[in-house]
Amino acid sequence: MNDFLQQVWFGNPVKNYLIIAGVVLFVWLMKRFISRYLAGLLYSLVHNIWREVDRKSFVSLVVKPLGRFLAILVSIVALYKLKFPEELNADVYKYTVKEIIQCTGNIILIVSFVALLIRLIDFIALILEKKANLTEDQSDNQLIVFFKDFFKVILVIVGVMMVLRYAFGLNVGGLLTGLSIVGAAIALALRESLENLIASFIIFFDKPFVTGDLVKVLTITGTVEKIGLRSTRIRTDQKTFVTVPNKQMVDSVLDNLSLRTQRKGEIRLHVEQSAGAAQLEKLVESIEKLFYIDEVESSQVFLNDITAGSFDIHADYFTRPIAAEQFNVLKQQLNLAIIRMLEEQQLSLATDPKAIKP
Repeated sequence: MNDFLQQVWFGNPVKNYLIIAGVVLFVWLMKRFISRYLAGLLYSLVHNIWREVDRKSFVSLVVKPLGRFLAILVSIVALYKLKFPEELNADVYKYTVKEIIQCTGNIILIVSFVALLIRLIDFIALILEKKANLTEDQSDNQLIVFFKDFFKVILVIVGVMMVLRYAFGLNVGGLLTGLSIVGAAIALALRESLENLIASFIIFFDKPFVTGDLVKVLTITGTVEKIGLRSTRIRTDQKTFVTVPNKQMVDSVLDNLSLRTQRKGEIRLHVEQSAGAAQLEKLVESIEKLFYIDEVESSQVFLNDITAGSFDIHADYFTRPIAAEQFNVLKQQLNLAIIRMLEEQQLSLATDPKAIKP
């Protein structure tokens, strides 16, 4: 038996083949249990930092890619202990079979490692999303999704560079220099898209508005439904869906109506000059008393001007930042109450000469 184990097949003793095969078989059969054990250790470490981490979610995300990576890593390391048979090392085009196998192994190892890191990014994003859901601010959720995709793209690019360097032996530095020249030409051609991308970063960090805010930009007024990498989508009060480039959202004067602390209402009365001072004083006092309601936080009523054709009374009132529908109902109630006051005091409004058509 010992003689059989010492026999040399294709440059390696049979004993070495059996040991390597046993190690590889053991790892592939036990990879699920090993990865679960390692995932449990990682969970204990992570749980000390983030108490709200769900063990089931963590294990389901990490176990499979971790087990695959460990199995591939151990298999490749074990196979490197064997000498490659020279009789099988034929030339295929400009490369030998040994070089092709080494290149393939490196590619598989790098891809499995990148896949593991991508799953870890998903896990970190899952934790941050749970924390963000505890707050009313929706900008955090959008920021997490953005950076999750952003870091995945960066990770894939780094993975491709590692494959080119460690699998194919290419000079990545020279390649990056060439790509930088090509990238500069592409950047000039895609200048507007890059400006919108930079503007999206400004929106995410400066937060002039977030998803769900009512904004007015240029001639558009509506609710922000989505902030993308290139544009912001707004649902207008006409229920249309408008897409505005992020550069315009940043460069234009933007009024975030959701951040106002009050809503302002204005009433302008042009009373005929037949009214006396006592009647005007009584009208001003009556309008002031009209604003003594819970919906109105502050108000001001005064005789603003005396013109050749009328006495001008201005009434300004401010309410809480209530919805537009509620404000319109309140505005109608106040306007009708003032009309009734004018009727009771037998006062008439002056006719605006500019409004009379010849």
